[in-house]
Amino acid sequence: MLDTRSAPYGIFVLRVALGLMWISHALLKYVVFTVPGFAGYLESLGMPGVLAGPVILAELVGGVLIVAGLYARHVALLMIPVMAGAMSAHLGNGWLFSAAGGGWEYPAFLIATSFALWLLGDGAYALRSRPLLFVGRPANA
Repeated sequence: MLDTRSAPYGIFVLRVALGLMWISHALLKYVVFTVPGFAGYLESLGMPGVLAGPVILAELVGGVLIVAGLYARHVALLMIPVMAGAMSAHLGNGWLFSAAGGGWEYPAFLIATSFALWLLGDGAYALRSRPLLFVGRPANA
């Protein structure tokens, strides 16, 4: 049973934690690996290196929007393909992300929490939580 009094605050905690994880994922690529380094990694996987900048930007902007609660549930859903791409790069490395080359546990967790936020909604303190387009609108009686 869902506790409707505390659920919005639990969703808020989930939303902020998820958004900060997306931001940290982007900053890791930008600050530690660098854009050229990440581009080289993508190319080593047979992917276009030109995707490095857009991926970093998507993770950074998506994370900020999620933390702020600006259509967070919809942004979380749109971020899943980005992380599915990352997860596919790590599938052969095993489960634990601490494995050589990084396993797929962390990307899988970000996918699951992004999907959970989409299902739950924006939670408390969201700046803009109204439905986007026709997704999530209540049915007319």
